[in-house]
Amino acid sequence: MAWADDEVKLELAEGVALEGHLTLPEGVQGLVVFAHGSGSSRHSPRNGMVARALENAGLGTLLLDLLTAQEEQSERDTLALRFDIGLLASRLEGTLGWLGRTQATRPLRLGLFGASTGAAAALVAAARSPQTVHAVVSRGGRPDLAGGSLARVLAPTLLIVGGADRGVLAFNEQALTVLPGPKHLEVVPGAGHLFEEPGTLGKVAELAGRWFVQHLGAPRWQEAGPAHP
Repeated sequence: MAWADDEVKLELAEGVALEGHLTLPEGVQGLVVFAHGSGSSRHSPRNGMVARALENAGLGTLLLDLLTAQEEQSERDTLALRFDIGLLASRLEGTLGWLGRTQATRPLRLGLFGASTGAAAALVAAARSPQTVHAVVSRGGRPDLAGGSLARVLAPTLLIVGGADRGVLAFNEQALTVLPGPKHLEVVPGAGHLFEEPGTLGKVAELAGRWFVQHLGAPRWQEAGPAHP
């Protein structure tokens, strides 16, 4: 049962305010910030399903809009900001700072879950905040868009890719050779880029849950056993 389950507004630098949904189960030890892919939002049903699985394991979650409502509206035709990895990573860094200043979340170990372009932003933020980010999970991510930051990601990183998403799989296979810290690539057979095939998103939730429980800690789901190192 959650003791905090609320819509929150994150006041970042330079007057930027982001909308999010924060859930903190009882006994929480770690919290996962979700960075969605381009064209999605904190209301993404796919990320929501994964978040519920993590919460059931005793992990906190923050589903976040990395763009303001005004930015979403103004760039609806150009889509430029959704692919601005530097901007999105900076927003994640600001979010990590906000969590560190907030009483309820300050003691928690933090992880990042990124999807598609959001995964690139998560990896850049992890490279910039090695003392703050303790684990990263990428779902169908584009680690190639993280550029030179990829070689500075020290946090344990799990790359999850659909077996049918061949182009993205190649990007992740290459990223695996560059990441310097603990890392693992998990291929979900038959899954496409969005993991819409029956059972595939559930597999993502299971893999992500094991990884975050291992590296962030959680009061439940210990029977799941350790994830890959």
